Amino acid sequence: MIETSEEAGSRRSGGRERPVVMLAVATVGFAVNFWAWALLSPLGPRFKDVLALSTFEQSLLVAVPVVVGSVGRVPVGALTDRFGGRVMFPVVSLITIAPVLYLGLVGHSSLAALLVGGFFLGIAGTVFAVGVPFVNGWFPPHRRGLAIGVFGAGMGGTAISALTTVQLVDGHGTAAPFVLTAVLLALYSVVAWTVLRESPGRTVPGEPLVRRLAATFRLGVTWELSALYAVTFGGYVAFSVYLPTYLKTEYGLSQPDAATRMAGFVLLAVAMRPVGGWLADRAGPVRVLGVSLVVTVAGAAVQAFAPPLMPLGTLAFLTMAAALGAGSGATFALVARLAPGNKVGAVTGVVGAAGGLGGFVPPLVMGVVYEGFGSYAVGLALLAIVAGAAAAFTGTVVRREVMSHKAGG
Repeated sequence: MIETSEEAGSRRSGGRERPVVMLAVATVGFAVNFWAWALLSPLGPRFKDVLALSTFEQSLLVAVPVVVGSVGRVPVGALTDRFGGRVMFPVVSLITIAPVLYLGLVGHSSLAALLVGGFFLGIAGTVFAVGVPFVNGWFPPHRRGLAIGVFGAGMGGTAISALTTVQLVDGHGTAAPFVLTAVLLALYSVVAWTVLRESPGRTVPGEPLVRRLAATFRLGVTWELSALYAVTFGGYVAFSVYLPTYLKTEYGLSQPDAATRMAGFVLLAVAMRPVGGWLADRAGPVRVLGVSLVVTVAGAAVQAFAPPLMPLGTLAFLTMAAALGAGSGATFALVARLAPGNKVGAVTGVVGAAGGLGGFVPPLVMGVVYEGFGSYAVGLALLAIVAGAAAAFTGTVVRREVMSHKAGG
């Protein structure tokens, strides 16, 4: 068998250095694209005041990029199986530049313009479905939980957006954070194309895209993990886009203060994602996921009573952040174990879409609930109920799936 130059290079790298480099570059790409994906959320309260938006309209504004980025993960994941991360990382990043510049330069003067820009901004959110199969191919099964957890920490790009967007707008004008992000996306595209390489053992599926997606939808594990990720990552996304609005409305915080606290929530969830993957590699993903969901139930139940923000409310939110982050990492440790090797991208796309859609619905529900009842208690109680049901599902159906997979070798 003739060894290609790429395989030879991989062999000379010693087997360890190159996977770490690939993981690092992929994680940076995830963070930069998620930074772009989250640009509208910190500015939601400002647009509400300037454009006289209703609570529902504000919720819709920040939710549109989420749902587009989520649904888009399905075809993007399948395309990644076909073309690889080296192609798809630069492609997604370059396409995202257009809506970012549109929103920063001309697309923020009306709700309609913002919704159009937000729709195409959602493309940035599809990058998750590029990174998981790419990283998965570079690491052996017993290290994939940690590796994908580290990659998942790139969702911290939303925290960067929360910490910098309002300050950049205040200091340099509305266009500043958008132009900065567009430049970073362009630079990353060049770096990704130059540095990234596919894993030596990668297999390219030969069947057509539609047929592969149909086969993916027929897998039971696809729907089981989609349901769980809709709760764990969906809960994280919902809080990351709606928490500034919630804190401003419920506790009367200023916009900068609310955005900073949201960034703290995001950073803790980001830090716990690789921890969840690491624990899943050692204690088992079912156990880690189950505990995370039970902790989420407790945090949501406490916050439903709107306790004082300091210390009980803050503790409830930080506890949920840690649990949702660890649960997200454990869920994708399950993807790495249960998904067929040549369908990891497609399964990731569907599961990732479910997670994003799980984040799309709660902000809308919270807006409707508050307008109808003048309180967020019902929305938080619903979160507790859903997380409890997911914990029961994990301990029964998913546990049997894992045991069956082990028995089958």
